[in-house]
Amino acid sequence: MHYSVLLNESIDLLNIKPDGVYVDGTLGRAGHTREILNKLGANGRLIAFDKDPEAINFAKENITDNRLTVIHDSFATMESQLANLGISSVDGVILDLGVSSPQIDTPERGFSFRFDAPLDMRMNNQAGISAADWLNSATESELADVFWRYGEEKFSRKIARAIVNIRVAHPLTTTSDLAKLVERQIPYREKGQHPATRVFQATRIFVNNELGDLETVLDSMPSHLVVGGRLVIISFHSLEDRIVKTRFVKLSTGEKLPRWVMANDNPSDYRVIAKKIRASEQELAENSRSRSAVMRCLERVSVKSN
Repeated sequence: MHYSVLLNESIDLLNIKPDGVYVDGTLGRAGHTREILNKLGANGRLIAFDKDPEAINFAKENITDNRLTVIHDSFATMESQLANLGISSVDGVILDLGVSSPQIDTPERGFSFRFDAPLDMRMNNQAGISAADWLNSATESELADVFWRYGEEKFSRKIARAIVNIRVAHPLTTTSDLAKLVERQIPYREKGQHPATRVFQATRIFVNNELGDLETVLDSMPSHLVVGGRLVIISFHSLEDRIVKTRFVKLSTGEKLPRWVMANDNPSDYRVIAKKIRASEQELAENSRSRSAVMRCLERVSVKSN
């Protein structure tokens, strides 16, 4: 069963206007998309993005609504794709980051060490380099850097060295190959966490350019919000949340003036209206994957004249 994390809270934060224009940057199984459509009137509009062709097919097969436009692409392309549709400003954007439950729970997608499956991990499995291809070709230093930067894996160098040594005779081709190799390099087990968790996370983030895509949309989309428009982002690990928090603080702080200036006549166009919202006890009881979710929201409050 697919469970949309922080569904009601995120829809409330979007503060949907019946005739507004909204963007769901992470379509998935359309949980947020359906709720936005339920709030929109006849003249409202929703544009939904996803890299995953299975998510696109699911929406086309299960949702018939002329207010919805579905785009098979990363949300990093949001600015240009909206321009192609003749849309210059929007009333709200929502991003539910990370891997979706259907991706994790489908063995052949290769996202999880719970199944023995081809080592793929691509959200768009029709393009780009698979996890196996990257793991079997990257240099030792590249592997170690990714495992440390995106997974904060303490044994990143040791794991990278083991991969380079073993792949000459036995290339990594399945999730079990990688999980077992990592497990052999880590001398202890953390309670409640598989030893390969951080390496799988780091590899997935790298292969799908997840943090790069997030930074791109944070660079481009706030300026396309109308006054009162909101950007809602749900993240699932500290690397994502740190990027969102830092950018929201920067946008909402406004121009930095000298300390001797008593009054700021040039305040920011943005304000943070939700800093760190987490799932309720009821949601946690129904869906354990909500445990790590953190939601933040930025609102545009003005547009400065040039």
